[in-house]
Amino acid sequence: MARPGSGVLASMGGGGGGYSSQSMARVVVWEWMNEHGRWRPYSATVCHHIENVLKGDARGTVILGQVDPQLAPYVIDLQSMHQFRQDTGTMRPVQRNFYDPSSSPGKGIVWEWENDCGSWTPYDMELCVSIQNAYEKQHPWLDLSSLGFCYLVDFDGMSQTNRQSQRKRRIRRRMDLAYPLIAGSIPKSQSWPVGTNSGTPCTCQQCMLVHSTRAASNAILALQQRRRLYGTDPTSAVVRQSNTFAGSSLWSPTTAVARGHHNNIKVGGGGSGGGGGKMEMNGGSFSCVPSLVTLPTNHTLTINGQNNLNRPGTQRITVTTSRGSIPPGVPALPVKNLTGPGPVHPALAGMTGILLCAAGLPVCLTRAPKPVLHPPALNKSDIKPVPGINSIRRKTKKKHLRKGKSPEDVVRRYTEKVRTAPDEDCTICMERLNTASGYEGVLNYKAIKPELVGKLGKCGHMYHLLCLVAMYNNGNKDGSLQCPTCKAIYGEKTGTQPPGKMEYHVIPHSLPGHSDIKTIRIVYDIPAGIQTTEHPNPGKKYSARGFPRHCYLPDNEKGRKVLKLLIVAWDRRLIFTIGTSSTTGESDTVVWNEIHHKTEFGTNLTGHGYPDPNYLDNVMRELSAQGVGEDNLKD
Repeated sequence: MARPGSGVLASMGGGGGGYSSQSMARVVVWEWMNEHGRWRPYSATVCHHIENVLKGDARGTVILGQVDPQLAPYVIDLQSMHQFRQDTGTMRPVQRNFYDPSSSPGKGIVWEWENDCGSWTPYDMELCVSIQNAYEKQHPWLDLSSLGFCYLVDFDGMSQTNRQSQRKRRIRRRMDLAYPLIAGSIPKSQSWPVGTNSGTPCTCQQCMLVHSTRAASNAILALQQRRRLYGTDPTSAVVRQSNTFAGSSLWSPTTAVARGHHNNIKVGGGGSGGGGGKMEMNGGSFSCVPSLVTLPTNHTLTINGQNNLNRPGTQRITVTTSRGSIPPGVPALPVKNLTGPGPVHPALAGMTGILLCAAGLPVCLTRAPKPVLHPPALNKSDIKPVPGINSIRRKTKKKHLRKGKSPEDVVRRYTEKVRTAPDEDCTICMERLNTASGYEGVLNYKAIKPELVGKLGKCGHMYHLLCLVAMYNNGNKDGSLQCPTCKAIYGEKTGTQPPGKMEYHVIPHSLPGHSDIKTIRIVYDIPAGIQTTEHPNPGKKYSARGFPRHCYLPDNEKGRKVLKLLIVAWDRRLIFTIGTSSTTGESDTVVWNEIHHKTEFGTNLTGHGYPDPNYLDNVMRELSAQGVGEDNLKD
């Protein structure tokens, strides 16, 4: 049945967003920051568990596996407000967010979208609140572009459509446990870790950085006071602004700074605007230059105080990235990961800004620029074939097998029999070559006796023939051998890349460092599927994250040669494999297979872009290590 009314453009205010912490009753949602900088909600069950631990010990540790077996490796340190993964050591920030009791988390309503594996993934909580708000108002659709997502949610068809790719996914609305409801004052927690004994400071690296920052700030204040006492021009003793401490300004013209013990620095909303702000500490009053970072009204940030648990979800820090807003003559220093997954970065940023100010060097710490991953929008007429390459598309070939060739035949094809074995170790079984193979009794081949030794033809390394057969059986069994000592490849090596598509063409834009030539763009697209016998977990689903993946080469002679080699590697199924992602830790997913690609078009902030004068030579060496060399190219 069609829904009445017209569609709506999502907005954080209209969607319900966060909820003022001053209200008497509020719904609590705990969230963690993923690798893309998005806050992802924990389930209602997990949030109830965290709240129960918080009531008992605001500085305690929450073991998430006690309520959700899938979160067994994870613990939350309430003192530092970070989630810690015990098996990998990965740390991610967490936050405690608040919503209206009448919003979706208060009602136990969860909106989810169907991922590539066929399972359901919940939306970010702020999106969930906006979607539910539009749903309750009987809007037929909701445009999420204003929230930074190019998706259109269709309530009649219960689907979301990507406006760029036109890909459509199913969505669903389900009822779950309502998130915890609290009333009255909110429990406090420390912003930074401190020792268990308040009289003994903690000696961890993070706290040492914070203590050093306080000492440096005290030195600055003392220096400014002396300058004022001895008549120095007050304008020369300005405390310079720094975008520090998790992306927040220490001093702002729209905020009042309260006097406190131990030089604690506190920024709170409600200060009167106009002109340069005032900063008061230990009786000193100093002018402050306009801040590059502004905080919304009622936002409270406390350093060496109690902040992280008590920030409403709608309060977001806006960082100015335009050079025009930086005072003349003040250099901008980009700082990465001011609010990233590591807990030390904010302290490093704060200490850097304060020490540079103490040295008399005015500085503005700014956000590091974002990587430019894709070129400007293109028309179909702008895309041209790559010169010297006939096709524009390749599909994965089926697994290449040497039919009719047994493992013994493959081993004998690439080895020479050794009549007198030397007195040295076989590096496969670690037994002496002049004794029987360690696989004696494990493998039985009539044509290969355990004491027989063979020498590989090209590299000359020697092994038990039975050991080489065992190694071959444990590999891809594609008719090729690879020397375990020097990695020399015999025959044509193939991989276990799942089915997919590779496209390549020339676009009329230049890469950094190659301004005089056009660019070759490669597009890999591999869908999710089911693992086969050649993969780690046959019969289990595998995911394919981040596809289609775009990669870039300069359109010159060497760039076209690399493209031809990559096409050979694709045909041999060597570009990707199925394994565990080194970025996210996800298993049973499509990952790169030791052949590096440049996925950043206009910058080189991640190390996966240009300029990189050695990249083409390096990737050709990586291809050669996979058995793909220039001798494989056809004229």
